[in-house]
Amino acid sequence: MNTDAARTRILDAAEELFYAQGVQTVGMDSVRTTAGVTLRRLYQLFPSKDDLVEAYLERRDRRWLGELADHVDAAAGTPAERVLAVYDWLADWFARPGFRGCAFVNSYGELGATAPGVAAAARRHKEALRDYLTGLADDAGGPAGTGVRLALLAEGAITLATLTRTPAPATEAREVARLLLANAGANTAADAAADAAAAASTGVTA
Repeated sequence: MNTDAARTRILDAAEELFYAQGVQTVGMDSVRTTAGVTLRRLYQLFPSKDDLVEAYLERRDRRWLGELADHVDAAAGTPAERVLAVYDWLADWFARPGFRGCAFVNSYGELGATAPGVAAAARRHKEALRDYLTGLADDAGGPAGTGVRLALLAEGAITLATLTRTPAPATEAREVARLLLANAGANTAADAAADAAAAASTGVTA
């Protein structure tokens, strides 16, 4: 088995076990058995468990954000509808049989205090999600800070879905996001009208 294939099998096994059972309860020997590689091969590619956890999180970050972006792109529609598509994707994710919440929060909760690399991976993921939502919010004409608020809605929905085991929090967060964007649009229109009225009163035209 070549290095790339072995690495993929190990990461597949690690993700399956770590996400389902928790990082601390899964030993390297369990990963080795599930991946079908020797323990020597496992440690050649990942010298420590922390190295393996960090690699698992980095790969999951790319795939998770990629799946979300693909769904939003496929949804098309208006910029505001693209924002709302984020919460539709979350609802679908929450409904999957293997859903166990946010892998990054879970891993940070277990290891963040003692594993700086795991903490950094979790922070990067959350920052990337916030930045992605900020881009969508900017496209939709939201004022500064809208992306952060959308991210907070998403994070809250993930937490509640983990506890309730239902996709309902995503639907509720979607409605709040819709109202947030609608209110932002109304405020923008009101500001534009106020500016026009002020210009007219002074005889200044745009």
